[in-house]
Amino acid sequence: MAAAAAAKATAAAEEEKTKTLQQELSLPIMLADRVIKSAQEAESSKFECAELAKQVDRLSQMLRSFVRLSATANATVYDRPVRRIASDITKTLERALSLTRKCRHSGPLRHLFSITTTADFRKVSNLLESSIGDMRWLLSLFDSDGTNLTLPPVASNDPILAWVWSYISTIHMGPLKDRVDAANELASLAKDNDRNKKMIVVEGGVSPLLKLLKEGASPEAQIAAANALYNLATDEERVRLIVDVMGIPIIVGVLGEAQMKVQIMVASLVARMAEMDLVASEEFVRENVTRKLVSLLSMDMVLEVVKPQTAKASIHSIIQMNKEMTDNSLRHPKLLSVHTSSFSDGSSRNRKEREAESPEVKLKLQVSCAEALWKLSKGSLLTSRKITETRGLLCLAKIVEKEKGDLQFNCLMTIMEITAVAEFNADLRRAAFKTNSPAAKAVLDQLLKVIQEESSPTLQIPAIRSIGCLARTFPARETRIIGPLVDKLSNRNVEVAMEAACALGKFASPDNFNGSEHSKAIIEFGGVPSLMRLLQSNDQAQVHGLVLLCYLALNAGNSNALEEARALNTLEGAARSVIAQYPDLKDLFAKAIHHLTLYQAGGHPHRCEKIYFS
Repeated sequence: MAAAAAAKATAAAEEEKTKTLQQELSLPIMLADRVIKSAQEAESSKFECAELAKQVDRLSQMLRSFVRLSATANATVYDRPVRRIASDITKTLERALSLTRKCRHSGPLRHLFSITTTADFRKVSNLLESSIGDMRWLLSLFDSDGTNLTLPPVASNDPILAWVWSYISTIHMGPLKDRVDAANELASLAKDNDRNKKMIVVEGGVSPLLKLLKEGASPEAQIAAANALYNLATDEERVRLIVDVMGIPIIVGVLGEAQMKVQIMVASLVARMAEMDLVASEEFVRENVTRKLVSLLSMDMVLEVVKPQTAKASIHSIIQMNKEMTDNSLRHPKLLSVHTSSFSDGSSRNRKEREAESPEVKLKLQVSCAEALWKLSKGSLLTSRKITETRGLLCLAKIVEKEKGDLQFNCLMTIMEITAVAEFNADLRRAAFKTNSPAAKAVLDQLLKVIQEESSPTLQIPAIRSIGCLARTFPARETRIIGPLVDKLSNRNVEVAMEAACALGKFASPDNFNGSEHSKAIIEFGGVPSLMRLLQSNDQAQVHGLVLLCYLALNAGNSNALEEARALNTLEGAARSVIAQYPDLKDLFAKAIHHLTLYQAGGHPHRCEKIYFS
């Protein structure tokens, strides 16, 4: 029964939404005629009924005027406040009709039906006056100069609601300058607090902002719309709504065609939406935003010609691009005509505009595009593949080498996210980071340069983490990677040292085919003394350090360096407390201790049983 009632209520709500404005307003107009007729037939309280009829007549004229104006308007009429006000007017007119009907009886019969008082008429009169005020405000939306910020009675207790209605209505129907101002005001309101964001979304602000962005009437209008959407897209629910109203293809289309200062804001919007919602991120990638972002990121950049062994991948990428363009045209046929008709003229125009832009604007665009690639790459195999199939890796490496600040950081973070995906996907590792790949070599060279030459932990940590994620791609002979990581074990910044221990742990791990050789290299580069010092740091660093020490014990238990550092005593002393917090490490500790006892003097082969059975 409850489910049936809920379904019925939902159906009723959907039916209500599909009503046109004319249908919505026809009921109060009809009720107004009934009230006037009933007031004219009154036998008692004739004066009060006559005054009531005058108010209703005035309200009726306003309703009819609004219907005429909305029918002839050039733009789509914003209906949210109209439906809300029409509903309130209907309730008021029903109350007025009930009151006037009570006055149709006189004499003794009047007392048998009901009693009307002056207070009853005063209440209804006040309600009608409020309805007239609401209609006056609605009519002003058609002819106001700029956004109308007066408060209709219906929103007298919530001024923000009235402002949101006015701004959205202006974006629907106002001249271009007013639409830009209104979008900027919505952006400001959305930035203030979550309540405003929710109100703008609930009151239907997203679709007109997307329309303003898509139209491209002026760069200022597009920037204002993108900025408002950016301020709204601060949680998964609101981002999903932008996705649901087909906002993704609009945003991607504008990113590829708009002026550079517009592209900056749109790329930031892509980054924000991708960060907030995985579904949005996947939709962006399906719309092939990655290629546009890489293209913008590498503008004015000369990249090396791809060598013959990667030519097949390049051809595959071209085929894939053509396939994606076809898929996009099938999904969004309306966008196809726009893109195909303006491609040649648009690309030529954009090239000239790009050449004329200042270096500061170009840098801002690159920073925004790099951030978008970073957020899109996080946990996404599809995005990572698309970046590596293009010259994206080479571009990222070049920027890490040449640039500083936010651009360098965003590119490093993008590389880190791609390598994090590649760590758990062998196909991506083999395709993108094989040792003879020029792009992979360029990335690796820059990661090592950052680790060795940069002093900022903000840059060192993602570079170290990236190399750790690629630990399984390096052959045993590739020892130039191990040395810089070992050096960072003694870094004064504990987070950098901990990250180095974690990365080296991936080299020495039993899951790494070359783990034994890498472990010996770590010891040869003097890693044990630095590691032992790290174990005196905070708990988190200690855990990563102890795991690395276990791997070294398993792979090189006969090492003099481990014996001199009293590694066995260290593991035994830390085992109980660490295993209590991390039970999964119990077997690793037991095996490492057992392995060390086989080689080191004074060791007892059954000492590991203390861990198992204590």
